Amino acid sequence: MGDPVVHEVEPLRLSTLTTLRTGGAPERMLEATTSAELVDALTDVWSRGEEWFVLGGGSNLFIGDEPFEGTVIRVLTRGIDELPSPHDGRIRLRVEAGHGWDDLVAYAVEHGYAGLEAMSGIPGTVGAAPVQNIGAYGQEIQETLVEVELIDEATGKISVVSAADLGLGFRTSVLKHHYGSVPQRRAVILSVTVDLVVAGERVVRGEQLRRALGLDSDAPVPLGWVRERILATRASKGMLLDENDPDTHGVGSFFQNAIVPEVVARSLPPECPRWPVSPDLDAVTVIPLAAYDGFVPPAKTEAPDVKVSAAWLIEQAGIRKGFKLPRSRASVSTKHALALTNRGGATAAEVSELARFIQSRVHAEFGLVLQPEPVLLGVEL
Repeated sequence: MGDPVVHEVEPLRLSTLTTLRTGGAPERMLEATTSAELVDALTDVWSRGEEWFVLGGGSNLFIGDEPFEGTVIRVLTRGIDELPSPHDGRIRLRVEAGHGWDDLVAYAVEHGYAGLEAMSGIPGTVGAAPVQNIGAYGQEIQETLVEVELIDEATGKISVVSAADLGLGFRTSVLKHHYGSVPQRRAVILSVTVDLVVAGERVVRGEQLRRALGLDSDAPVPLGWVRERILATRASKGMLLDENDPDTHGVGSFFQNAIVPEVVARSLPPECPRWPVSPDLDAVTVIPLAAYDGFVPPAKTEAPDVKVSAAWLIEQAGIRKGFKLPRSRASVSTKHALALTNRGGATAAEVSELARFIQSRVHAEFGLVLQPEPVLLGVEL
């Protein structure tokens, strides 16, 4: 093996590479256009013992105002490989980490592969998708994710890790962390493999997606039609990136929809939109043979948790679309109460001040603390 191929470039202000448009320049910046270059860049940084983070599309990052004292590695890898699936009527796609997420969805829909279409229009890269366990309208990547190829910082080894071992939860995984905290596994994804159904149309089952699409029948609908409707819906809410629309200069949904016990959901006003979180239908009770006395305990009948609309909570707490604090250049989107936006030159401190104000209003009104959805770097809420 030769010397590592490390492409060092002039550091750019992170505000120019992130959709929320905050953040100073890092001390050092590297670019990787192939998986081999990405491995070399990471190995180089880890050997130096530097602070680091990888940057894909920059659409799920909220970065502080101070310059980052470390190295930023830009992941610019692209490519999709079609692989056979062990399941009839399905196909697997192995995708490079730097590939655009929506480009992957467009490819799948164009080729008649179902399973990603409801996540059309989500910005960012494929490698970031499992870290965040992205989802929209009741569809999440964990439903189709098979495995990821990653490299661990501790060992420098490349391995293939099953989706079941990623600790995927609501907008989280063992790979997700905020600046200053330690994730359960410090590793970087090199590629992602998903397993999709080969079908040009589908029967839409999920309540959230059916509502978004305005469906009232169980007739199959074309994947392309679903994608077009989802893109139109996201555009109407300012959730599709547009250089000329300040409502899109953010991180999409800044706060997560709240997941609460059913008893807590009952205490909220009945008009608050809510959706049951699917229970673990595969959970089983294991009774050691030596302890078996003929009695099988009844299955648990606990009510499933409930997901409630953070946007509704925000608006009912008195925070209207377009709201901003005095003299601030950060505001709530004029199209969607869940999006915080940079109206031009807003600092991270201004965005943080607005986010904390919203959190305090919702907590005072409903007793719930909204959690931020983006990864925080050099920022505390």
